[in-house]
Amino acid sequence: MAALPMQPSDAPAVTVRPATPADVPALGRLGALLVRVHHGFDPARFIPPPPDIEDAYAGFLGALLDEPDAIVLVAERDGQVVGYTYAGIEGTDFLALRGPAGVLYDLAVDPAHRAHGVARMLVDATMGALRARGVRQAVLFTAVQNESAQRLFARAGFRPTMIEMTRELEDGAP
Repeated sequence: MAALPMQPSDAPAVTVRPATPADVPALGRLGALLVRVHHGFDPARFIPPPPDIEDAYAGFLGALLDEPDAIVLVAERDGQVVGYTYAGIEGTDFLALRGPAGVLYDLAVDPAHRAHGVARMLVDATMGALRARGVRQAVLFTAVQNESAQRLFARAGFRPTMIEMTRELEDGAP
């Protein structure tokens, strides 16, 4: 996959490229951010970040780098990883009532590098990587509280199709 440069007027160029083993610590840091943000949205729904979340997420994403149906891309600025996406290719899913698709599982951008098009570059590059592998449809999930992500995904051509609902099953409740 070719690197995609970006040059907003107020920031150094950003390049999107496939992640490498050298990127794994940064992936862990950004993945931990994703876990913390989601847990903050709804602590009853999203897992709490354990004390070793950076290492745990680094291990999780690092193990995917050689998986044939996984795509892990990073956005790099001045030699620093400032964002990433993780997507996968899945077959027909009768539980989700959909055919084969690319699934965008993670998108994270360092807060200091937001509002410069980095997230959109990552989404576009991920869709390009999926397309290059013959994928004809992509889906994703986003937290209902994450309205800025929903706007980004809508601008990138995604449309709402499902709503997840959660209920805690407390003792004695019907």
